Amino acid sequence: MKVYDSIIDTIGNTPMVKLNKIGADLPGQLLVKVEYFNPGNSMKDRMAVKMIEDAEKDGTLKPGGTIIEGTSGNTGMGLALAAITKGYKCIFTLADKQSQEKMDILRAVGAEVIVCPTSVAADDPRSYYSVAQQLHKDIPNSIYPNQYDNLSNSLAHYESTGPEIWSDTDGKITHYAAGVGTGGSMCGVSKFLKEQNSNVVTVGIDTYGSVFKKYKETGVFDESEIYPYMTEGIGEDILPKNVDFDLIDYFVKVTDKDAAIMTRRLAREEGLFCGWSCGSAVAGAIDWAKDNMKEGDVMVVILPDHGTRYLGKVYNDSWMKDHGFLEERDYATARDIISTFDSDRSMLHIDVSTTVSEAVLQMTQANVSQAPVTDKGSFVGSLIDSKLLAMIIDNPSVRETPVSEVMGAAFQIVPKDTTLDVLASLINRDNPAVLVPDGGEKMRIITQHDVLKAVTEA
Repeated sequence: MKVYDSIIDTIGNTPMVKLNKIGADLPGQLLVKVEYFNPGNSMKDRMAVKMIEDAEKDGTLKPGGTIIEGTSGNTGMGLALAAITKGYKCIFTLADKQSQEKMDILRAVGAEVIVCPTSVAADDPRSYYSVAQQLHKDIPNSIYPNQYDNLSNSLAHYESTGPEIWSDTDGKITHYAAGVGTGGSMCGVSKFLKEQNSNVVTVGIDTYGSVFKKYKETGVFDESEIYPYMTEGIGEDILPKNVDFDLIDYFVKVTDKDAAIMTRRLAREEGLFCGWSCGSAVAGAIDWAKDNMKEGDVMVVILPDHGTRYLGKVYNDSWMKDHGFLEERDYATARDIISTFDSDRSMLHIDVSTTVSEAVLQMTQANVSQAPVTDKGSFVGSLIDSKLLAMIIDNPSVRETPVSEVMGAAFQIVPKDTTLDVLASLINRDNPAVLVPDGGEKMRIITQHDVLKAVTEA
């Protein structure tokens, strides 16, 4: 009988599949490594088990221990499978942008899940990084694998994924592309491939709102590049130790919308029911390949996970419609609105330590009715003049109170491709504005007045 001792023994040896429709006009071959054939439905199974087994070998993980990790969901699943097999407990922290399906799946395999806010800095005590680290300090006999800086992550892909890709292509691979999050699959595979053939070109796929591309090209960690985005499992606001920029030749950025549309295309046109960042990887790879591949080249793209993680998002027509991502829509967008702004139009933002009276003065001088509140560059709240007026009338002493004690929720950050009808649904009396990254170093604000003007002129 051919029987595996446990589910984690089935990890690896995932299939390589040729894309026959998507990218068919490219001069070379476009192949995908379909990692959702792993038992946890993602490539993270490989490195999760590697991190656990290495922790067992060095004695940091002891019998009956607790595994604590910050995850976008897939690493947690891999760790949970290892924990079930080996008899450990699991606690995972996730950012609130992660899909409900990921949270439900982790709970289904026995993990405790703690949801943390997305829109805070990495070193904020509320971030999912910080909460995981604090839990590790507080809970005896626990480990914090830290997939971002634990080099067992990239080593797992160096030892397994890289050799599989080399074997699958008979050593004919010329280009390798993958989304870059923790950096493990990108750099572990790249290291192996470049050792076999130093001419293999590696392309990292990044997202808008992440620091990787600019850091690679300039060596500058630019905090203005950091803002919330929706695509899960790709990009970062930190520089993980597993990201070795010397092993990544180029970076390409992909929008949330382009990634979502490509994800759906992979399902409909190729029968590959994969996750959101898979769409990012393929869209970015094609974007780069159009100008750089030649006849006879072979590009391999990693597809990290399965579509079941995103049933409520990219595979849900209503969700896609609400976010302006459906291909058929042809409405004006946030991009169109901010393109009409005067070049000298700046956005007032008020520091969290500012008093209410100082904030009112700044808003009056800038002639604005609302303003975002920032703390060390992060958007943490909002002020609306009518609400401030009501507070002051009700209690005059509030004027000397820091705005941190009276501010409302932070304005939502939306992609530039958000359509006019979606903007109109997001903006109302209680939420009179949204923030839009302009693709450069600025964040722009779109107000209720801006939307009304756009609707009138449409």
